Amino acid sequence: MSAPDLVRIDGVVRDYAWGSTSAIQTMFGLPLDGRPAAEFWLGAHPDDPATVPDHGIGLDALIASDPVAVLGAETAARFGDRLPFLLKVLAAEKALSIQVHPTLEQARDGFAREANLAPGDPHRNYRDANHKPELLCALTPFEALCGFRPVAQTQELLDALGLPRLIPIAEWLSLPGGLERAFSALLRDADPETLAFEVADAAKRLPERFAGAARAVELADADFPGDIGVAISLLLNYVRLEPGEAIYLGAGNVHAYLRGTGVEIMANSDNVLRCGLTPKHVDVDELLRITEFVELADPRWPVQSRGDRGRFVTPAPDFALAWIDAGAEPQPLYRGLAQIVLCTSGSADVIAGDDVVALAPGQAAFVSASAVAEVRSNGTARLFVASVAPTSTSGR
Repeated sequence: MSAPDLVRIDGVVRDYAWGSTSAIQTMFGLPLDGRPAAEFWLGAHPDDPATVPDHGIGLDALIASDPVAVLGAETAARFGDRLPFLLKVLAAEKALSIQVHPTLEQARDGFAREANLAPGDPHRNYRDANHKPELLCALTPFEALCGFRPVAQTQELLDALGLPRLIPIAEWLSLPGGLERAFSALLRDADPETLAFEVADAAKRLPERFAGAARAVELADADFPGDIGVAISLLLNYVRLEPGEAIYLGAGNVHAYLRGTGVEIMANSDNVLRCGLTPKHVDVDELLRITEFVELADPRWPVQSRGDRGRFVTPAPDFALAWIDAGAEPQPLYRGLAQIVLCTSGSADVIAGDDVVALAPGQAAFVSASAVAEVRSNGTARLFVASVAPTSTSGR
């Protein structure tokens, strides 16, 4: 088949237990059936590709029909015949696991080392040979743990908690390599359940200046009482994003989503190593091997905005995320890049030549690299545009 320039695509809801029973449903006009809608996938991931209803196929099949025309010659040459990114809407009503993602080299090495394990083996750390950097932009107030808090601030926090079992942790933090040693000690604590309960109790008495850390402990304890992740949260930045703010999670960044709804974009991978707030497989040695033990002073990722457009520029070549506040004046999309356009509020049209896809909240369109496309709205609409990272040859 000749690949079309512009098509509507339908996303796929994933009902993980930590998902919200109302956030995505209310935002996108879906039925409130009591089941959690944790993630709304828009991409060509083989586990759950978006569908192309007008053609009766999946987005992965559409791309496979003519990868160069659909993805663009440069993207196809660099990433192969698969869409290199996955776009999601994520709604967390319960904490996700504390986790770390590998670099591309670490993923390739780990995937090769686990070649003897079945693809679905629960003890497998590496599901594929790709890295998984990701960026999340908040749609609602969003709470997360992101990167190691500056050591001096963590030492003040531990001192304020006043727990004898945390005194060695505070002392190690002041030594060279102290972050790694403190983190490792918590992960290998001989009685993690008791420590988690002690931390949860002490955090209730923290002074107001530690309100963020206390909130993180409160949420972790509410969702996973007695889990070592309650104590691990003490080393990490608590961040509350307002709508439009974002965090970027590169390789080696220790993080966890706690509450809220956001648009998330990531490299096309499922490689996650976990260490807390999870019933899933934990491999402490491997996680420590790939963790970056560096302080992160500001977990928020900046947006480059001008007027009614904005974009997040990250080190990841696999993806870029932009937003457009569409109005009556047509706004061009990138040329030469495959793009997914998602509407999160209002209504808008995506136009490529004679083809038009009308979008309401929760609806999306896929634009082939060969298209010359634009967006506009008779009222106002917030649109998110996902693509690979633009290069000097990409234009609007």
